[in-house]
Amino acid sequence: MKVVLAIDSFKGCLSSAEANRAAAEGIRKVCPEAEVVQVPVSDGGEGFLEAFQAAIGGSLVEVSVYDPLMRPITAKYLLKDGTAVIEMAQASGLTLLNIEERNPLVATSYGTGQLVADAVRRGARHIIVGLGGSATSDAGRGLIQALSDIFCGGAQWREIEELREIRFTIASDVKNPLYGENGAAYIFAPQKGATPKDVLLLDERARKFAEDSARLLGYDRSQMEGAGAAGGLGYAFLQYLNAECKPGIQLLLETINFKKLVQDADLVITGEGAADRQTLMGKLPMGVLEQSGTVPVCLIAGRVSDHQALLKAGFANVECINPSDITLAEAMRKEVAMQNIRHSVSGIIVNDHIKLTGGVCLVS
Repeated sequence: MKVVLAIDSFKGCLSSAEANRAAAEGIRKVCPEAEVVQVPVSDGGEGFLEAFQAAIGGSLVEVSVYDPLMRPITAKYLLKDGTAVIEMAQASGLTLLNIEERNPLVATSYGTGQLVADAVRRGARHIIVGLGGSATSDAGRGLIQALSDIFCGGAQWREIEELREIRFTIASDVKNPLYGENGAAYIFAPQKGATPKDVLLLDERARKFAEDSARLLGYDRSQMEGAGAAGGLGYAFLQYLNAECKPGIQLLLETINFKKLVQDADLVITGEGAADRQTLMGKLPMGVLEQSGTVPVCLIAGRVSDHQALLKAGFANVECINPSDITLAEAMRKEVAMQNIRHSVSGIIVNDHIKLTGGVCLVS
């Protein structure tokens, strides 16, 4: 029997690799002979570098850059055979700031631009950027300023020779436009510390930047899907760098040829911290489900609601790993979460009466 594990991180609790490892232990407890394939996954945010390094190998490059408040820090990106993978949160992420420091009126994506420039100068010709977990709402002006400073000596943006042949792919599940009532400021800035007044100002700034950029370049991509990702950083990549936008999980699974990987699998197990109707809106488990073809896919989560809607979407089973009486604080403890995953996955294997070829996989 072959089981493929592709479980997302449980934010603030477990990484994707840790969740997969716990699930693998749960399988082997009741199916010692099972073939278990662990696939670290990410939709573009936390764990993006780790997932891609597990998929393609490569080396991590450390770079001195500026954080969202223009303080010097060290950030990493992945480099492998002319492909660079950048997790924008490494340089411009919300986790780099404490709650009191969150201020999207001043937070900048400049450091992400520094990572891009370094990758180009080290020979990268395809740059993949994960856009999750941003602290910024600057419409990518910081990114463009950094590239202008590094390649143009601070002059106004123009076509940069070093970037002409570079292919950019941005990984994001966000479909929002840059500005407007469904734009980056209105939908995402409040969680980054913006007040209602700040939101209005940020939205107007984004609109003005898009108008100026359209005059400069002769076209406007501010309303494209993904333009509102990462506080509008998606827009800067689309408008100035001709980036292609793909859902993060789709991009990762295509890179590792996931469809081929699961062809001979008996079961796929995916998961996330909370599973509900939002899961059906293109979140990571849906990407796994869509790429798994006819192979049954079980979904585990720390919290589950809209159970029937998830089953109707095509999941073979939907399991909450936590008992109903557990407190949030207890559920978020790493060792508790891993044990609950082990127990739940063992139960899935046993209760579904899955049997190994050439071995017993059923505990009664």
